[in-house]
Amino acid sequence: MKKWIKGTNAVVLSAAVIGIFILLTVFLHSASGLQWDLTKTKQFTLSDQTVTVLNKLDQKVNVIAFTNPSQEYYNRQVSDLLTDYKRHNGKISFQEVDPKKKPTLAEQYGITQYGTIVFEVGDKKKTVLYSDLFGYGSDQTTYNFTGEEKFTQAIMSLTSGTAHKAYFVTGHGEQSVTNAASFVSALESENYTLADLNLFKEGKVPTDAEALFVLSPQQDLTAEEAKLIEDYTKASGKLFFALGLSDQMGNWKNWDAVLAGVGVKNTKALAVEANSSLSSDPLTIIPDYSYHDITDKLKEASRITVMPGSIALSAEAGSTGYTVDELLATTDAGYGKTNLAELLKKQLTQKDIEKAKGDLEGPLALAYAVKDKDGKPKAVVVGNGLFVEDQYLSEQANKDFALNSVGWLHEEKSSLTIRPREEAQMQQVYLTAKQNNTIFIVTIIVIPALFLLAGGLVWWRRRRG
Repeated sequence: MKKWIKGTNAVVLSAAVIGIFILLTVFLHSASGLQWDLTKTKQFTLSDQTVTVLNKLDQKVNVIAFTNPSQEYYNRQVSDLLTDYKRHNGKISFQEVDPKKKPTLAEQYGITQYGTIVFEVGDKKKTVLYSDLFGYGSDQTTYNFTGEEKFTQAIMSLTSGTAHKAYFVTGHGEQSVTNAASFVSALESENYTLADLNLFKEGKVPTDAEALFVLSPQQDLTAEEAKLIEDYTKASGKLFFALGLSDQMGNWKNWDAVLAGVGVKNTKALAVEANSSLSSDPLTIIPDYSYHDITDKLKEASRITVMPGSIALSAEAGSTGYTVDELLATTDAGYGKTNLAELLKKQLTQKDIEKAKGDLEGPLALAYAVKDKDGKPKAVVVGNGLFVEDQYLSEQANKDFALNSVGWLHEEKSSLTIRPREEAQMQQVYLTAKQNNTIFIVTIIVIPALFLLAGGLVWWRRRRG
């Protein structure tokens, strides 16, 4: 009787396990889009912005990756990501092609090298190279994969009918299209066409200019040039102004007039932060975010901006009728050194930047967003020009903040600013002979012996019982 009950229990238990397995299999099969991303950097999770772009996609996008079978690791990264894109929107088709096996197709798309990904919408095409996707991370211990950023930007550039023409003002020591390579590349990926503009030479702002960029001017401009910019912003023009450190700033009048025209004052004081700075450097500030469309997502995601060498700003909106909203600020412990010209002429010590009588009290504003009387974006003014330079743009959320600012100016709230995700760099482990022997003994002898011993003990106890 006991044997019959035991046998029945075993059958019922086995049937239950099989039934649970079948139900779980059916559930997982029906939930084809269900996945859990347990990786540290959320490697397999698309950003909210990318999901938004894919959800709004209403055109067919054909993606062909011309791959080298020997580059298995890189191919898998690209394939997994593009498969995820396809899963989110069925209008995206994706295939991997070996150019050697399909030379006619490779010739049709003008493929001359492995590792080329072609995005195609109708008769428009955009190419992304493997070399643009992979590289060392900032700390040289991680591998930087920027696939999501590049792929989403490729889709946007092909499906968006809006292209923006903007000019970098030059002639006063500013960053130009040529020497601001990283920022220019980021803007071009956002569908901007850029060119330099010397107002002294041209004598006018081009009629197709949707925005002017002024990045780190070192000398003052003429009154005539200032009037051109002021007239431009008073009309329909938009302005992105990033102040750089200049020992001539104390003598500026015309740049001050340009800023005053959009309701912002350059205090000409070097911002120092006692509480929130990078690596104990009080001049490299990690500013607090204010509530604004430009900064809200960065604040929610706990992404910081890094501002090395900033100029404090203040608002003077009353005379213009514009609305000036703060974007970045120091903490209450911050202060502004008013002897800027003197500080820039010497090798700074801790004593030089200590708070003194006459310095500005914190908190200090470091960036403003300006809206016109109709509530439309007019200007973004940042008291820092270094953050968009090549060596700083990739730091933390600096590029996100810059591109969000530009996107806000053009009222494009879905503008892309996706941080490249970093995954652990594959490393080769070198073992000594002693370590090899230890691994061999533990895995081949010790562990199997423990299993045999445990099995023997169970058998012996049952035999005695």
